[in-house]
Amino acid sequence: MSAVLTLIANPVAPLEQGDLDRAATALGAPAGAPDWLAPGIAVDLPTTAPAGPVIEEVVRTALMGRPIDVALLPLEGRRKRLLIADMDSTMIGQECIDELADLVGKRTVVSAITERAMRGELDFPAALRERAGMLRGLPLARLRETYEQRITLNPGARSLVMTMRKHGAFTALVSGGFTYFTGRVREAAGFDHDQANILESEHDALTGIVREPILGQDAKREALERLARERSITLADTLAVGDGANDLAMIGVAGLGVAFHAKPRVAAAARVRIDHGDLTALLYLQGYRQSEFSQ
Repeated sequence: MSAVLTLIANPVAPLEQGDLDRAATALGAPAGAPDWLAPGIAVDLPTTAPAGPVIEEVVRTALMGRPIDVALLPLEGRRKRLLIADMDSTMIGQECIDELADLVGKRTVVSAITERAMRGELDFPAALRERAGMLRGLPLARLRETYEQRITLNPGARSLVMTMRKHGAFTALVSGGFTYFTGRVREAAGFDHDQANILESEHDALTGIVREPILGQDAKREALERLARERSITLADTLAVGDGANDLAMIGVAGLGVAFHAKPRVAAAARVRIDHGDLTALLYLQGYRQSEFSQ
């Protein structure tokens, strides 16, 4: 046995025996009995099949549209020592800049730009400058209001971070968003470190300017490489997760790159995609059992 096929269900639609039977048939001859990581939610099927996306697609087809995530990964080096995570629409359920734009009556135009930027259709730094400019004059007090009333962690976010930390991993929140929010999300989710862009302010209001240089996809990749190097962690021992085009570079160099409920371009490029599960899916991918989760 050199690899494992992991099936992860959306908790509202648990795994059924028929799902395991169809996956096992598509896989060929499993190398052992199913190993349940969480009853009804996540299961490992050991196999001698080579890890990779080809067999994953065969299994997805066999599952006939069921809301089940599929990953065929090598057993060696399964648990990662460094987690790099995007914030907006990954660790939290919102895009912070869209929520701020709502306060100045410009949500529709800003959200449209955000969507195109995350799909990779626009230059990220230029799109961020344009959107931030529309926030000029917004009182800083409204940022606190936005965080407290509008921003929520995605399900499984704290379990993911705290479980990996408990088992010795270093965790970093690296965002193309803003430090005002990453600092607070870092504390809420339990990250060791955060890094993001800085919104300039004057007289207790936003100036509409983002401090240069803007943190985009190259800076995210560089952060992953730097944090790994500083801790003598190989890239093979890193995990990166995100949903938008500015996450592609870090997802591409990480030992395990995961697209989480991602834009099509990102889902197609990532080694693993999670379309149905919550963020605890990243723990199951590493072989953690639900009984090992921390809060």
